[in-house]
Amino acid sequence: MAQVTLRINGYAYPVGCEDGQEEHLQAMAQQVEDRIARVKKVAGQSGESRLLVLAALLMADELHDLGMELRSVRASKQPPRDPAIGRRLAQLAEQAEGIAAKLDPA
Repeated sequence: MAQVTLRINGYAYPVGCEDGQEEHLQAMAQQVEDRIARVKKVAGQSGESRLLVLAALLMADELHDLGMELRSVRASKQPPRDPAIGRRLAQLAEQAEGIAAKLDPA
């Protein structure tokens, strides 16, 4: 198991991951960092917990919208205009489901 230290909003978070997944984990951390920067632009500097919660809510909203779009495309049984978009939406949905399963293994 690999160990990666992620830097988010100036704080270091050591996180374990499967070998070979280090770059992917760093990319996900960058996504969180990007959302935190967006929150700071709108709301200014807040407490660490508040920034992380707001960044998580932004990401959850984006995942929700993508999931709704994916369900709509699947329900219509019509391929998306750009097949790459459909593939990417499916990948994002799978990643979201994987993350959710790890967070709530029930």
